[in-house]
Amino acid sequence: MGPTAARRCPFKRRGPQVTWWAGWGRGTRKRRPRRAQSSSRSRSHHHSSGRVPPRAPLHAGCRPRGPTAVAAPAMGEEDYYLELCERPVQFEKANPVNCVFFDEANKQVFAVRSGGATGVVVKGPDDRNPISFRMDDKGEVKCIKFSLENKILAVQRTSKTVDFCNFIPDNSQLEYTQECKTKNANILGFCWTSSTEIVFITDQGIEFYQVLPEKRSLKLLKSHNLNVNWYMYCPESAVILLSTTVLENVLQPFHFRAGTMSKLPKFEIELPAAPKSTKPSLSERDIAMATVYGQLYVLFLRHHSRTSNSTGAEVVLYHLPREGACKKMHILKLNRTGKFALNVVDNLVVVHHQDTETSVIFDIKLRGEFDGSVTFHHPVLPARSIQPYQIPIAGPAAVTSQSPVPCKLYSSSWIVFQPDIIISASQGYLWNLQVKLEPIVNLLPDKGRLMDFLLQRKECKMVILSVCSQMLSESDRASLPVIATVFDKLNHEYKKYLDAEQSYAMAVEAGQSRSSPLLKRPVRTQAVLDQSDVYTHVLSAFVEKKEMPHKFVIAVLMEYIRSLNQFQIAVQHYLHELVIKTLVQHNHFYMLHQFLQYHVLSDSKPLACLLLSLESFYPPAHQLSLDMLKRLSTANDEIVEVLLSKHQVLAALRFIRGIGGHDNISARKFLDAAKQTEDNMLFYTIFRFFEQRNQRLRGSPNFTPGEHCEEHVAFFKQIFGDQALMRPTTF
Repeated sequence: MGPTAARRCPFKRRGPQVTWWAGWGRGTRKRRPRRAQSSSRSRSHHHSSGRVPPRAPLHAGCRPRGPTAVAAPAMGEEDYYLELCERPVQFEKANPVNCVFFDEANKQVFAVRSGGATGVVVKGPDDRNPISFRMDDKGEVKCIKFSLENKILAVQRTSKTVDFCNFIPDNSQLEYTQECKTKNANILGFCWTSSTEIVFITDQGIEFYQVLPEKRSLKLLKSHNLNVNWYMYCPESAVILLSTTVLENVLQPFHFRAGTMSKLPKFEIELPAAPKSTKPSLSERDIAMATVYGQLYVLFLRHHSRTSNSTGAEVVLYHLPREGACKKMHILKLNRTGKFALNVVDNLVVVHHQDTETSVIFDIKLRGEFDGSVTFHHPVLPARSIQPYQIPIAGPAAVTSQSPVPCKLYSSSWIVFQPDIIISASQGYLWNLQVKLEPIVNLLPDKGRLMDFLLQRKECKMVILSVCSQMLSESDRASLPVIATVFDKLNHEYKKYLDAEQSYAMAVEAGQSRSSPLLKRPVRTQAVLDQSDVYTHVLSAFVEKKEMPHKFVIAVLMEYIRSLNQFQIAVQHYLHELVIKTLVQHNHFYMLHQFLQYHVLSDSKPLACLLLSLESFYPPAHQLSLDMLKRLSTANDEIVEVLLSKHQVLAALRFIRGIGGHDNISARKFLDAAKQTEDNMLFYTIFRFFEQRNQRLRGSPNFTPGEHCEEHVAFFKQIFGDQALMRPTTF
């Protein structure tokens, strides 16, 4: 859309939520023509109202000077990594009677028919039921927005006033009006910062009001005077950015929170060099604000790089902190010229290029080229089109059998809002742009970089697990160093979460949760893949593959355990069991012995029990198990049970005496085991031991009824006679 076409459009909206194809324009830009009867300030207001244009054709005088437009090659669905959401918000198309507005804070589309006299319909992505109402037609609506929670409606019809109407039960729905306080100022627009707080932006400053719905009036909380060319608002961070100075490139941010307005340090956008015949200036259409990885950035599309060896456009990211000065941090190299638009999806900066009808994505968390002050980034993936989208035919059932109509992607009538919204007013659709992770797996061959990328995405868990399975498959097997790198990246995230959980638990135990309300339990994201996830979805199936060399299988298992140990994460016993079963299955007993002897496999009770079960295959496993149980020092009962099960009754008795627990053991358990050996002398020895224990503890060798040893006393008499029973010792 050319400059003059923008002027003709019935919708005008500026700021971070809209990016015009014309605004994200070519390397050489013409100054926007001014109307002879209007000043630059009124021009800015005209451009900033909030209406969505029904059509925005390319102007004849603004042909692209970038690469020649090319048709995207035919691709399968697996080749597209960007898509429009399946369930868009559908609204009445913009036309001479119906004006369409978009509210960036509530993400709502307003369809206003005949100035509201014949109805206003409000729809949002999360609204199950649209809001419908009527207004008196008091002139052309320039901007219309609900406060947060849809409590109060604000409508701007003139450059001096904003009208309000309560949508609160038991409150009057009569309109009330607020005029801007600054004399001779024109309202460029307004922004709701809460359910009852609103900011007027004028060409002479900023006015912060509290709305009092029950009194049907507004109270001025704070104001600040300065010359304003244009403004933009980021609702996620409640920051308004004002453009000042003649070149428009000095930006003054204000932050709003709970009834307070804070002035942040102003900063200057570095403009590219321009020919002497033209005067450089910063266009609002080349600026956006968005939150990336929890930090607020101002994004500037620079049509020409400041370096002489590059002719392509670039996106410059300025970090805008809550405290401290704004700083240039990242530069995204587009390596092409033409007309661009921008979204932020899942912390990825998406840059659309209209001329080639393709998009690229940038991830500022991935390693770039750092020159000491700024990090340069290139697209993560090759340029691809958004996945083709079919618009269903609406109408009666008899008509809906028609084939869906293909949506014209990268249309000049598209309007792009931050962070992820695309609107086509001519078709009556609002989409959320989405990133598809599955196709990226095959487009990014470097597994380490792929893992760095995936671990930062919200819905990454199953895709990461599929990557792990894929790199262990016969057809796409990765090398051990690559597998080790992937495991280390997974366990790095896993360890960070475990440490955060531990710190939180310690703080709660110390009672800090009461004194510090900001203390919150760490959120487990999908990037945290624990041992259970990897075992269940990757390793357990991997060891069952018959075609895989068993040495490679063992190496992979040991690599995962090595990685866990490196990050000081306690290895779960089921991973050790998987290793042992694999070693036994392939008769690698010597390797098993070495792993246990040198504690490559950590000691645990389940592991010791597994070793006992292997005794028939590998006799030394019995002693290995006992040694492990002894090292644990908390498995004394298990050691006794193991020895008794092997009929090593004397060994069990010696062990329990060695640790000083023989006064509390069950006599019946040992006598049962001794009797089962069918060794009468062994039975005699064990029986005599417990008689002596009884004498020492109770002064009588006899067993108490509670010990339930009557059967064994009778057996002893039968074999050895009554005279063999021990007599009480008297002093």
